Amino acid sequence: MKVRPNRQAMEPHVQRAVEAFQAGRPVCLFDSEKREGETDLLFPAAAAEPATMRQLRQDCGGLLFLAIGDEVGACFGLPFLQDLHTTEDAVQRNPVLSHLITNDLRYDARSAFTLSLNHRDTYTGITDHDRALTTRRFAELATACLANGEAGETAMKRLGDEFRTPGHIPVCREAKGGLSVRQGHTELAVGLARLSGAAPVVIGAEMLQPDGDFALPVEDARAWAKTNGIPFLEGADVVAALGL
Repeated sequence: MKVRPNRQAMEPHVQRAVEAFQAGRPVCLFDSEKREGETDLLFPAAAAEPATMRQLRQDCGGLLFLAIGDEVGACFGLPFLQDLHTTEDAVQRNPVLSHLITNDLRYDARSAFTLSLNHRDTYTGITDHDRALTTRRFAELATACLANGEAGETAMKRLGDEFRTPGHIPVCREAKGGLSVRQGHTELAVGLARLSGAAPVVIGAEMLQPDGDFALPVEDARAWAKTNGIPFLEGADVVAALGL
């Protein structure tokens, strides 16, 4: 999905968030009260370091995920798990899949999850060092493949040379059409990357209450962001800045 954001028309708080993201710093992004009602802490994946993963793990408490643009998923041929698990062949060979169909999501009709990955140079893949390596190298490889126009078997081989599945970095793929068709966390994270001119590969985690029972309320997330000097956006800010 190609967009031409009008940076001159951005609201000042959106511009500050874009500048932070361009510099490799985090941004808090709340989706909507009408959707999941959750705030994500997001970093450009290419800037991932062990300290990045540590902050996501310690300050958020929710799932760490890698949001990728649809063009990245297409480049590497990454399937949506929801599709992969419902093919006739898969269900025949693994009948339990027929009982695990995703047909009752309360916030959407489809899930964005595709394969999970570990870099082949990792050990277990779960440490901050390992997850940072997986995240950063995936972003670097995706950027290179897109720049070189690589796709299909060539790109898939390059992916397989460096990565294996399953792994400790769950990957979520943007819906085809992006925010114009789905305004989920994946599409919003990728939208922020597009606004900043970064590769559409973003690492993030959902912010939970300290006891983990519920998502961190948006006003608490906003206050936390202000205390820590982190720009805070809502999904509508990203959609508007992209002119959608």
